[in-house]
Amino acid sequence: MMVSVLVGRERSINAVNYAWDGGRILALIAQKQINTEDPLPDDLYGVGVLAEIVQYLRVPDGTVRIMAETSSKVCVEGFADTGEFLVAAVSSMHDVGHSDTETEGLMRLVRSQFEHIVHTGRQVSPEALVNVASISEAGKLSYAVLSHLSHVPVGTRQALLEINDDKQRLESLLKVLHHEADVLEVQRHIRARVEKEIGENQREMILREQLKAIQEELRERDDRGSEADEYRARIRDARMPKGAEERALKEVDRLERMPYGAPEGVVIRTYLDWLIALPWSTRSEDRLDIAAAAAVLDEDHYGLEKVKDRILEYLAVRQLAGDTMKGPILCFVGPPGVGKTSIGRSIARAIGREFVRVSLGGVRDEAEIRGHRRTYVGALPGRIMQGIRHARVCNPVFMLDEIDKLGVDFRGDPSSALLEALDPEQNAEFSDHYIELPFNLREVMFITTANFLDNVPPALRDRMEVIPFPGYTEYEKHAIAKRFLCPKQIRENGLEGTPVRFDDDAISRLIREYTREAGVRNLEREIGAVCRKVARAVASGKRTRLTIKPKDLDAHLGHGRYRYGTANERDEVGVATGLVFTEAGGDVVTVEVSLIKGTEPRLTLTGQLGEVMRESAQAALTCVRSHASELGIDASFGGLLDVHVHVPAGAVPKDGPSAGITIATAIASAATGRPVKSNVAMTGEVTLRGRVLPVGGIKEKVLGAHRAGLRIVILPAENERDLDDVPDHVRNDMEFRLVSDVAQVFALALLPPVAAA
Repeated sequence: MMVSVLVGRERSINAVNYAWDGGRILALIAQKQINTEDPLPDDLYGVGVLAEIVQYLRVPDGTVRIMAETSSKVCVEGFADTGEFLVAAVSSMHDVGHSDTETEGLMRLVRSQFEHIVHTGRQVSPEALVNVASISEAGKLSYAVLSHLSHVPVGTRQALLEINDDKQRLESLLKVLHHEADVLEVQRHIRARVEKEIGENQREMILREQLKAIQEELRERDDRGSEADEYRARIRDARMPKGAEERALKEVDRLERMPYGAPEGVVIRTYLDWLIALPWSTRSEDRLDIAAAAAVLDEDHYGLEKVKDRILEYLAVRQLAGDTMKGPILCFVGPPGVGKTSIGRSIARAIGREFVRVSLGGVRDEAEIRGHRRTYVGALPGRIMQGIRHARVCNPVFMLDEIDKLGVDFRGDPSSALLEALDPEQNAEFSDHYIELPFNLREVMFITTANFLDNVPPALRDRMEVIPFPGYTEYEKHAIAKRFLCPKQIRENGLEGTPVRFDDDAISRLIREYTREAGVRNLEREIGAVCRKVARAVASGKRTRLTIKPKDLDAHLGHGRYRYGTANERDEVGVATGLVFTEAGGDVVTVEVSLIKGTEPRLTLTGQLGEVMRESAQAALTCVRSHASELGIDASFGGLLDVHVHVPAGAVPKDGPSAGITIATAIASAATGRPVKSNVAMTGEVTLRGRVLPVGGIKEKVLGAHRAGLRIVILPAENERDLDDVPDHVRNDMEFRLVSDVAQVFALALLPPVAAA
């Protein structure tokens, strides 16, 4: 028959390889005792089979699988060890066959017993019966039956193999089959008894589990009554409005009737916990002492007078109007770092309220504001109701930070969801999708912050009182650094016990040369960097200066990174000084104009000017040409038709409606040859008729001119009211010339023409 053999030992593999390369003949001999060591000749039986290798396969794990066809029994006459494998001298063995009636009877008994074993033990495949039934020779029948009895011990099978008489082998095989049948019968009885015992144990276990569940259900029914009573007591203590209390009690009744373990029970419990936790009527008492509130605001923040005045006005009205007053809805708009968020906490401390802050930056889902419906898995109230629960009072100071950074996508418009909460006429009955009950937000003081008001939808902007944060002036930054930032960084860097201090000039240089911002965040970082350098020197025992002077900043921070514009050193033709307003504050800028002969009028603009400034330059050129007779020149500027306007610092984009009169003055100077006064700065827009229009950012522009050393500033007449915002010490140190026509500007800024040499 065909046999498949897996060869794993090295010597055996060598023998297979040698046979495969040669005559492909192997002697397959069983080993007396199975072990992992290479067998010696004494460990092998004396009778085996002769086989021819018909298929050879090398397995990836290093073993070899062969398919061999056995041909005859052989008797081993002797062994020889070649060092790599064993070689055997064998002689053929022939079986003695019989064809009498007794042999036929033995064959039938063997088939019958084998069939009984197949059906009883289920250890031999039914296909084996077909193979055995088709064999008519006694010898082949015995060998075929033996090949299927793999569970019979090797010694027994070897003994049957060594018998040469077919009849004798059938008799011995029949004894083996009877023994196997008895063993299988015993196994069957044992298996049946074990399965019965296991079945009874499982049934008993299931019944016990059912009984346990019934007992727990009965006990939980008693607990459910106490749970419902506990919820009812907590609802009464929560002092809810009548409608909310009725809704909560109805949910308790539903929970009481619901089977224990129902998934909806968890939803109802969570909903009841939220209703009970909300501060329906719990409020904090306002501190209505205006003087004390003003002291707290001044203690925490320098400047920001408009914001402080608005809070004190609220306290005054609250003191007079009582509880009927609606909570204000303020919107602080300004660049980063100017104190929009931090002053909200100070406001809460000043008026004695709880403070809650929610950041809206990047929120795109409307449900983040108004909550999810309870039908959704994991539903929760929106951020407004979560903040109210966190505050534990119904009248906190609620800050909605970064309202200009709300997003819009397929999940809805969060800014539209804020319309109800931020409308004083509607928020008395604000409805969250999860709570599904009106909640009174009228007493909440809402404060929103934004960097740019343009990003806030008009409908939402209309509901808020906008308070601009223009950014700190250099004077205010100096005061903030001296009063707040320097002591804070000295304390945080472990220098509180040392006499470290910052010189006033050093602070001024930090502001001017190492930072350029509207707020004070970078200024605080630079002060902290200096403190760390000093702390390292102190910790290392090195001698270092504890009073920070301006010259020490180069060693601690490197050379200054920024510079501000300064006044021109001398009067020049075609060069005028203008004032600009940036997020980092006010600054001065120089406008240069050159006139070149050309065949046709042409205006060239350089210096990264925006669209507004380009239009201002075109309007200024036309305005000067329309006033040519007043200036004593012709409209063609003596043939110098090519006008080039340049604003230095070309890498910095510039735009805004404030450079009109500056460009017009520079063009008029270049056309008339009259120098522009170097100590005069100006700002304002100009029309084609020569009218000077008002501009914004007067306070910052005047401070920038003062810092640059300029003492005369030309302003539009309509901006006179803005001078009230300029600090007194700056206003007293400067002269302001108010103009309404460009002719007045030329008279104030231009000198007589320089005489030719």
